[in-house]
Amino acid sequence: MKKYNVKNYIRYKEDVKLSIAKIPVKNFIDYKPEELKVIFLPLVENIGRKFATSQEASGVMSIMDIIQEGSLQLCKAVSKIDREKLFVSEDVEKTLKSFLAKRIRGGIRRAIDINRGTMRIPEHRLNEMRSTKDEKMVRMFFNSIFLSYDAKQDDEDMVYQIPDKSDPYNETLLNAYILSLLNKHLEWNEMFVLSKSYGLDGPKWSANEIATALEIKGVSAYVRISELKKQAVEKLIANVDHSQVLDYL
Repeated sequence: MKKYNVKNYIRYKEDVKLSIAKIPVKNFIDYKPEELKVIFLPLVENIGRKFATSQEASGVMSIMDIIQEGSLQLCKAVSKIDREKLFVSEDVEKTLKSFLAKRIRGGIRRAIDINRGTMRIPEHRLNEMRSTKDEKMVRMFFNSIFLSYDAKQDDEDMVYQIPDKSDPYNETLLNAYILSLLNKHLEWNEMFVLSKSYGLDGPKWSANEIATALEIKGVSAYVRISELKKQAVEKLIANVDHSQVLDYL
């Protein structure tokens, strides 16, 4: 995690509590936009804390940087809420939280990518890195990629989901590249488990669905799928050359 001022972080959390306490408790459908921007600040902090402790944001953005970006995305998301959709929702709070969380995560992830891109590595250092085997770099790449896939929530399954009109990620090329690495270095069953677990070639599958397709039965099927995922990732890390992922870091 990038260093940050702990006192400022504590003060921020206290200020949020005080601000929320000033807002009368209502049904979520009755909160005004400005009130929602305050009510859901703890959601921003919760999501931000998870990103801040991940390799994805390591050395790139501090918890306060991430919270600032997440708060900006919260404000943008609140302005796009379709209240007509909320009126027919069976659980307004859950629908709101789902929609807002999705946009907050997306904005934070984009900010991390942008900030990582501005951290220029000197050309002579790049040449050194290209000429030296570096497994840590490969591990960082795959951990970051698969963490970002895991961070996505399957909010689309909600019946009354509010449409997300944010700019979509261009994941097609990245997924195709990852699939090419899987195809080159993994056994078929390992490739199948990773591609379905992370939705590289279509919708994500659950562990039970993957186990059924692979005819893995019994109460330990879920454990076996987890083992195959870990085995596949470790095989990728051991076999993919760092020069193949350097430009993605």
